[in-house]
Amino acid sequence: MTKLKVKITVQQTSTVSETTVAIGSQVISKLKLPSRGSIILQYGNTQTTVHILSIPKWNGLRLQPNLASNLGLLSGSQLSCVYRPSSNTLTIGPLIGVIIRRIKASDPENLLGNNSSFGREFAEACNLYGASMFFFTHDDIHLDQPYVSGWTYHEDQWRKSHFPIPNIIYNRLTSRSIESSTTVQQFMRDSKLNYDTQTFNEKYLNKNEVFDALKHEGILTHSLPESHLLLNSNMLKTMLAKYPSVFLKPIKGSLGKGIIRVRREGANTYHCHTVSMGGLRRQTYPTFAKLITAMSGKFKSASYQIQQGVDLIAVNGRPVDFRALVQRNSKGIWAITSIVARIAGNQTFVSNLARGGTLHNVESALSMSNLNPQQRSLVKVRLRKCALDVAKGIENQIQSHFAELGVDLAADTNGRVWLLEVNSKPSKEDNSPLNDHKIRPSVRRIIQYSKYLAKF
Repeated sequence: MTKLKVKITVQQTSTVSETTVAIGSQVISKLKLPSRGSIILQYGNTQTTVHILSIPKWNGLRLQPNLASNLGLLSGSQLSCVYRPSSNTLTIGPLIGVIIRRIKASDPENLLGNNSSFGREFAEACNLYGASMFFFTHDDIHLDQPYVSGWTYHEDQWRKSHFPIPNIIYNRLTSRSIESSTTVQQFMRDSKLNYDTQTFNEKYLNKNEVFDALKHEGILTHSLPESHLLLNSNMLKTMLAKYPSVFLKPIKGSLGKGIIRVRREGANTYHCHTVSMGGLRRQTYPTFAKLITAMSGKFKSASYQIQQGVDLIAVNGRPVDFRALVQRNSKGIWAITSIVARIAGNQTFVSNLARGGTLHNVESALSMSNLNPQQRSLVKVRLRKCALDVAKGIENQIQSHFAELGVDLAADTNGRVWLLEVNSKPSKEDNSPLNDHKIRPSVRRIIQYSKYLAKF
């Protein structure tokens, strides 16, 4: 089946009907289209019957304005085309809908907030690789209607329009409550059942869910710190008797917020470090009972995962961890897109950029650590293998569709690699390779996988 990228032109032509599509003879020849008669034209999940008008020595598609408007097509778009003779259908696209939390219609320069630069980059990449995209929120969903309102970046500006139900929904929602809302969940279900739309990164992963699932993956046994859902104070006491330090992580937390490190010193002294918006808070408790009394309010307000503390490699006393961005490629196979090292800021133990952490390439971070050269080489190999094993393990054990995962890993002072956390909504800023790409590999891979899913 031949696939082709073509330019869409929208132009009023008084000599042909509204449902006539002018198609260049080169396109007709390459796609093996009929040179006359009618075909079904499909964009996203909207279909319409059109008449073909062959244009000699031309290599594009030209539509009348009303037809283009009804389909949601913009002039100048560069889209992929596939002709399927069995259904006499010319499919153009794919159309990718990116659902996000908020759109600032009153601020065109900052329309998508922190996602604005990513949005422009994503639009440029779509045009380059033969796809189209739009961004929308839960407020743009019209249940029981075959279209979605949304914004696309075209000719250097954001434009609002109506779009067909897309071939692909890329879930970039950063609000668990909006993601689980009736409107969003029904839209996801209806799009899949009625339009065969594929949605990836369907949901947030909570920390305990990930570790409970991956315990069934034998290949990861050596990389999983002991982790449990914190049920009571006895569990904390048992873990502190077993390990010199433990971490308490809100199972629905992100950006390092709310993480608590508890270190045991001797038999009865406990040092508690808490990450908050104001920085790192340190407190010491002379007995376990006083520790529990001080923390009881936190335990009532949120669910925590308790995790074995690991003696991480450090640079100048600051812990180092690694973020691997693992994405499905153009063949649907998990692959490493990038791995970066993150060195924690001063006076803290979390490496998130939002908490003062700094990005480094893996080689330089390892060279500054106390690992010997042989250990450094082994760690680089182990990081890649562990990240891929984690992605495959989540695919095997969790019944949701993911196409990209931010896998947080660490190496201890013996060179052993550990899994710290998995993020199903990885930040585009946090996961960029440390070099200057006009279009980042991470963005390119999203489009390649979307085309694979939509059979382009």
